Amino acid sequence: MSPHSLGGFFIVFEGIDGTGKSTQIKLLAHFLRSLGHHVVTTAEPTRGKFGRQIRALYRNRGRISPREELELFIADRREHLHHLILPALRRNSIVICDRYFLSTAAYQGARGFSPDEIITRHAFARQPELALIIEAPIDQCLQRITTARKETPNDFEQRTSLEKVDFVFRQLFLPYICRVDGSGSIVEVQAQIMEHVTTLLRSRLTYLPHS
Repeated sequence: MSPHSLGGFFIVFEGIDGTGKSTQIKLLAHFLRSLGHHVVTTAEPTRGKFGRQIRALYRNRGRISPREELELFIADRREHLHHLILPALRRNSIVICDRYFLSTAAYQGARGFSPDEIITRHAFARQPELALIIEAPIDQCLQRITTARKETPNDFEQRTSLEKVDFVFRQLFLPYICRVDGSGSIVEVQAQIMEHVTTLLRSRLTYLPHS
């Protein structure tokens, strides 16, 4: 079976660090479960063997070359698809993933790779039905990291890097991408996301009630 012919829904959340993806994923998962859907939430990098190597770079990103870093992300994604994402979609679950290949296009694109070439290399990957790119000012994102999360920005979260990543994200245009203004309150951001997701579900699920 082709990975593009599977049932289920695949929703990914993208954006620079500190945009509030994790909070919004929890809210969306709760909403969808309240409608009776089986929901699987997951994230990249994973906790698998390649994902653990990527996470080790958070405090020492310079230990490997940009090319080696890119290959780690792709290997982690292949493993993630095989072991979790595709099996869940075959069971007609709704899979919500915190980061996917658009993040690789943006973060590795910011290091000099062609974002288009990175996306092309992901021809093997299941495309999402919906990719929500949450956008917010970099100062606000850094404040959330340091104040709300009480964390020190890691090597992927430095201002210079985030500025480049944000620029690449804003240049990405694919049919399944929807942009969300993440500068407002949690409730305001959630309302935008619910609108996009409800539109997606109504396009395929005739029993979802209309407002």
